[in-house]
Amino acid sequence: MADSFATLCRLAGTAVVEYEMIQDGDRLLVGISGGVDSMMLMQVLARLQKRAPVKFDLFAVTIDEGFGGIDHAPLKAYAEEQGWNLKVIETPIARLIVEKEAENKPCGLCSRLRRGFIHGYAEEIGANKLALGHHRDDLCVSLLMGLFRGTGLKTMGPNVPGNGGKLRVIRPLCHAPKDLIETCAEAYGFPVLGQCDYSERLDESGDRARIERLLKELETDFPNLGKSMLHSMKDVRPGYLLDKRYLGLK
Repeated sequence: MADSFATLCRLAGTAVVEYEMIQDGDRLLVGISGGVDSMMLMQVLARLQKRAPVKFDLFAVTIDEGFGGIDHAPLKAYAEEQGWNLKVIETPIARLIVEKEAENKPCGLCSRLRRGFIHGYAEEIGANKLALGHHRDDLCVSLLMGLFRGTGLKTMGPNVPGNGGKLRVIRPLCHAPKDLIETCAEAYGFPVLGQCDYSERLDESGDRARIERLLKELETDFPNLGKSMLHSMKDVRPGYLLDKRYLGLK
């Protein structure tokens, strides 16, 4: 497990340097969902904070959406035990999803509302960076979702503007595969918070879950698929696509 965590920290450190994610004096706010990805991100950043040549402050925030199946008390206790500066924000998101009749597609509304609360807290504490736990598999899935839906060739950027340019959104785990993160998480005994009211249905029929399963199937025929897709995302060749802006056409 120690070797796995060292590998995860190395991948995160490489991404942080490559995409200039953290500078001296930064105030980082980590969005913690309660899942292993964001929890491992907090552990990695806490390690980097002790060893990195630059000094930065580290805060954490989690959103209580009001779902009956989720209990944030174990997360609060774990954060206190770890010495994390965690803020839990209680919100009416679960109720608003019902009021807006968005039960069939709850994730879009939920993510927008969560983002608003997180950005508001970032402004309150003067954070200039928001760190999210998206990993390499998330980037691959997002790329395919844009391709399949016809919404453009795009994914989750490693260091992009957020909240109207008021802060930067960084993804230090963008080089890390999901299975490595899950292996590392086994050693930490993270608390189990429960699930949102829609998670079971989304796991069965949601677009993101379906593409995640597709990638797993493709890995049997294309070894190192995730690493190959990450390499391709770093080697964009606009002149070989169909966007006229890059073809020298009027």
